[in-house]
Amino acid sequence: MKKSILSAITIPLLLSLLMLTGCQETEKDSTPWVPLFNGEDLSGWQQKGGEADYEVQNGMIIGSTVHDTPNSFLTTKKNYEDFILELDFKVDSTMNSGIQIRSNSFPNYQNGRVHGYQVEIDPSDRAWSGGIYDEGRRGWLYSLENNPEAQKAFRQNKWNHYRIEAIGDTIKTWVNEIPTAYLIDDKTDKGFIALQVHAIGKDDEAGKKVMWKNIKILTDSLSKYSKKIALEPKTTKNKLTSDEAANGWKMLWDGETTSGWHGARLDDFPEKGWVIEDGNLIVLASGGAESAAGGDIVTDSLYGDFELKVDFKITKGANSGIKYYVDTDLNKGPGSSIGLEYQILDDENHPDAKLGNHEGSRTVASLYDLIQADPDKPIHPIGEWNTAHIISKDNHVEHWLNGVKVLEYERGSDEFRKLVSESKYDKWPNFGELEKGRILLQDHGNRVAFRNIKIKPL
Repeated sequence: MKKSILSAITIPLLLSLLMLTGCQETEKDSTPWVPLFNGEDLSGWQQKGGEADYEVQNGMIIGSTVHDTPNSFLTTKKNYEDFILELDFKVDSTMNSGIQIRSNSFPNYQNGRVHGYQVEIDPSDRAWSGGIYDEGRRGWLYSLENNPEAQKAFRQNKWNHYRIEAIGDTIKTWVNEIPTAYLIDDKTDKGFIALQVHAIGKDDEAGKKVMWKNIKILTDSLSKYSKKIALEPKTTKNKLTSDEAANGWKMLWDGETTSGWHGARLDDFPEKGWVIEDGNLIVLASGGAESAAGGDIVTDSLYGDFELKVDFKITKGANSGIKYYVDTDLNKGPGSSIGLEYQILDDENHPDAKLGNHEGSRTVASLYDLIQADPDKPIHPIGEWNTAHIISKDNHVEHWLNGVKVLEYERGSDEFRKLVSESKYDKWPNFGELEKGRILLQDHGNRVAFRNIKIKPL
């Protein structure tokens, strides 16, 4: 009798457990993953960069190293913005590889070089698998030297599982369920996904392989499936990357205060016309007049040879500029302080784009009033961030925009002096030929935001 009662209790309990397990299994299986690889061929993929070998075998994509070729990338033909990506891979213990996300290849960017975020595959003793590298741009953004648990997550000579979440400005990674990186960075919000076979040296053995399988992606209802990560986030906004710090870059603005800057005609920072909001240094709109509200701001320090990088974001019809080799004593009258100027302008909506003593010399990234920037320049739309990069060494100057060189010239050359003589600057003796000067951000009466202001004295 007791046995029958026990059976009567146990059987329903077992059925309930089975039903619960089945429901859990059904819920797990309902995750709307979309395969990126069909297991049979490379439909939906294309190769960029180098000429490493990619083939499909037994439901896997296999990449093999070859000599005399740069980094190779098997990329999705489709671009992705926000997503969750999972995949499995196995790599030769002497190789280097990676998963590119939000990456791009443009003809005018280093001859089509693939660039963008890379989730590292690193079997070396360094063990930075799951860290985030900026391929073809800024170098390491999130390394693993201070995270020994993450460094141990990768399994040598075995299959490994990656989970990558890229949602908004946040990228999170896991290696074999171990959290490895938590980055906040908004440099690029869209691009392809790619499987890298790294270039090898002439003494390295060719034919080493990395294999990928079970490549799947989510692009819908991401907040539902996103996971919390047990790491502190690392932000790049108004911070040096580890590579920049190692290579002598310094922050020219700290992202929080007015330290290091003052008004071009003031001893202190302007009391009006400029604000600091959410890590952005903003010149406010005041009617479009030149240096008539808060006025220009300049660095406390003087700079000779240097590299300068500044992110800027303009509003519709805006005009501003980044000046260098500025002498604030040169012009005490109306208008802006005098110096060489990297023009910031809404070319489509500001009349200055059609003005200037040299055709096109007042368009964005031009050397104002002197040399036109390459018309095929990569400018981002109104409301998005752009990066100005100025290099000045031994009187050779280059203007770059979003990673592309758009002009170059020689300060003090006969050609340069002829251009000056034909411009609005001809009344200033030895214009643009100071050995050292200040860096200036211009108040031209339009709202423009600046951030990530960095300099590398050369």
